[in-house]
Amino acid sequence: MLKILSTLVAVALMGPAPAFADQKSAKDDERAVKHARQAIVELERADPGLTRLFDSAAGYAVLPTVGKGAIGVGGAHGTGVLFEKGMPVGEVTLTQLTVGLQLGGQSYTEVIFFETEKSLASFKKGEFTMAAQVSAVAAAAGASANAKYVEGVSVFTLAKGGVMAEASVGGQKFGYRPFDKPITTSSR
Repeated sequence: MLKILSTLVAVALMGPAPAFADQKSAKDDERAVKHARQAIVELERADPGLTRLFDSAAGYAVLPTVGKGAIGVGGAHGTGVLFEKGMPVGEVTLTQLTVGLQLGGQSYTEVIFFETEKSLASFKKGEFTMAAQVSAVAAAAGASANAKYVEGVSVFTLAKGGVMAEASVGGQKFGYRPFDKPITTSSR
């Protein structure tokens, strides 16, 4: 209960979703898509069963590197790409603030699968905040076999540095910016 309360307080303190840089170039967008596609390959290598989710989800947000650190008060931030029907459609930012007994740092890849068009549309409108009861599954061989959607989303993480047995994703806020023009790099 205390964890849920502290997460809700942290989200309230964060304010509106993060703003995007005004002058993003098409090259920046293409570079972001390339990094996201590389992250997808790494996630599928860690758990080949994720291919099923990438193929069947209404959409998914891939954040290749999320940095997280804490000394009492913690925070996390990352940027990535939103895919709809396998095609990159926009940039995503993630911000998280946590309060409680915590110390350390880590980096990880995060992917959020959207089960339905409705949950994807909610994300794109900026109405999406990761609920306190949603938890991430560490991507490892077979982890996706019993994956369940909670409130229309399923979340997987892959540790890059630091120690992570489970990722706390409750209280994450997201921003979304559609790409100015379609990105036509090769598919995953």
